[in-house]
Amino acid sequence: MHRPLPIRPASAHDHGPCSSCDARAQSVCSAIEDRDLARLAEVAVVREFGKGETFIEEGDPARDFFNITRGTVKIFKLLHDGRQQVTGFAGIGHFLGLAVSDTYAFSAEAIEPVQLCRFSRPKLREVLHDFPALEQRLLETACNELVAAQEQMLLLGRKTARERVATFLVARCRNTLPCTQPAEHVALPMTRSEIADYLGLTIETVSRTLSRFKLDRRIATPSNNEVIILDRAWLDSTAAGHTPASAISGVSRHSDRPAATIRS
Repeated sequence: MHRPLPIRPASAHDHGPCSSCDARAQSVCSAIEDRDLARLAEVAVVREFGKGETFIEEGDPARDFFNITRGTVKIFKLLHDGRQQVTGFAGIGHFLGLAVSDTYAFSAEAIEPVQLCRFSRPKLREVLHDFPALEQRLLETACNELVAAQEQMLLLGRKTARERVATFLVARCRNTLPCTQPAEHVALPMTRSEIADYLGLTIETVSRTLSRFKLDRRIATPSNNEVIILDRAWLDSTAAGHTPASAISGVSRHSDRPAATIRS
């Protein structure tokens, strides 16, 4: 069950709780100067959600915005027969609810313990009026979401299974930490089923492709929830569709059904 957390008022010696937030550097909040953070904290309500809890329901009135400060969230839409279509994963620094519609066009569920800041639309509009830099950052975020949607259309429409999985791993790496080490650790809190749903593949194809990457020493998998990137350059090239034809699995662009020559 979600729990409200108290926000400590700013004292004369600090700039409020937002100044010590670990997510600030990756969030739209970084557009606000330290001296003005107390103003932002006044309109923020901190919430925590456990794994499996939904805090945005598709079709509900869109009264609030949400800024993820810890954990990972699954974004999905529901079909009439109850099936889910995962459309994305949001982590630290992601800002949800920017759509101009009066209702939410998606649902959001915590896939691990999540902490977030909730902003009511009227109160946040007041802050945006006072801080144009924050409004500009939110506009940039909305534009980035549009670009991400276009990239997802490309992934589902044209990329092979191998390219889709490589694209997913590269994106997870970018969303975690700056990738400067030879071996890069990438957290995968989502299930293989959720990854498959997001990539438009079957669970078997996702598992087989990851096994192939591991066999080829492109990645290591210490556990189901972690991947170590061993060959980032190859993953980048594969995600971009530059892998030589001889190295591409026998999966067609429009099917995740493997060819007989594939072995995991």
